[in-house]
Amino acid sequence: MVHVGALPGTPRSSLPLTQIIDQACQEAEAYRDAGVDGLMVENMHDVPYTVRPGPEVTAAMAVLAAALRQSCPRIPLGVQVLCAANQQAIAIALAAGLDFIRAEGFVFSHVADEGIINACAGDLLRYRKHIGADNIQIFADIKKKHSAHALTADVSVAQTAGAAQLFLADGVVLTGTATGHPADPQQLQEVKHAVKIPVLVGSGVTLENVRDYLDADALIIGSYFKKEGYWANAVDPDRVKKFMEHISKLRE
Repeated sequence: MVHVGALPGTPRSSLPLTQIIDQACQEAEAYRDAGVDGLMVENMHDVPYTVRPGPEVTAAMAVLAAALRQSCPRIPLGVQVLCAANQQAIAIALAAGLDFIRAEGFVFSHVADEGIINACAGDLLRYRKHIGADNIQIFADIKKKHSAHALTADVSVAQTAGAAQLFLADGVVLTGTATGHPADPQQLQEVKHAVKIPVLVGSGVTLENVRDYLDADALIIGSYFKKEGYWANAVDPDRVKKFMEHISKLRE
């Protein structure tokens, strides 16, 4: 995960966009040099998030994503725009030559800390078709972190994943309850048995627990790769390198 600095117009914005881009490229190159298999860029410092991020955020993320694509041209690269700005993410990915997006609120409704998020699959896939972006994959969160799921308490995580598959997601993302909190390994097995599309684990993976998630098709790691394991800190290349060396041994 490349967590870009607070973008123009957001409450904590303090740096010029050129400096934010430089920092993001440095992080991406550190990840690349440590041997990660892919990267995703996200505007996580734009707290508090809104369900209607302005056009300035979309514009900044497009310029930033294009710089990352140029900096790391040979590895898969994706984008997420908080909160639930999935059409904007598709547009950014198309403009910048990215490979995938991570989408919130793909199926079913939930109550997030930003408010009620409703399902978007129908509109999102039609938008992707409309702008000629069918090559951009959509990885959809299920039972998303930082959210209450009382509205869908009678729908299991496996059933949610099945609905995402039915609605043509290219993969699903399983998380814990909050950033840095591990996903339930039992739920990983349930989801793997429920769908035929890729299942990604999207939070809480560490060097110590990675064996619990080896059945996942991909691991999205942010917090653990940062200094002291905290998402808002800078990337710690030593932590990334040590983790990737461990993964390489497990793959043998």
